[in-house]
Amino acid sequence: MSTDDKRIREFAYQIWESEGRPDGQEHRHWEMARKLAEAEAMAPSTPPKATRAASPKPAAKPKAAAKPAAAAPVTPPGEKAAAGASSAVKKPRAPRKPPAL
Repeated sequence: MSTDDKRIREFAYQIWESEGRPDGQEHRHWEMARKLAEAEAMAPSTPPKATRAASPKPAAKPKAAAKPAAAAPVTPPGEKAAAGASSAVKKPRAPRKPPAL
């Protein structure tokens, strides 16, 4: 048995399994598997090289560690936030309107 036949057999089995192992579909599964194997054989063996614009190199990490940002003050539940911190509090969303008929 050639490598191509083994690959077709593998594809056919995967198709049969994915469809819930139906009876009487061998010919259709085999044809689908044959087409998949042909497409796989026609595809390039290595992916095409990406251009620099499409995949830029990741930026180098800075050698010196940045100073951590000051933590926001924590307001205990039940207490109002300070006047300056109230802008950081999100408003609750309005309820959705029913769809128009």
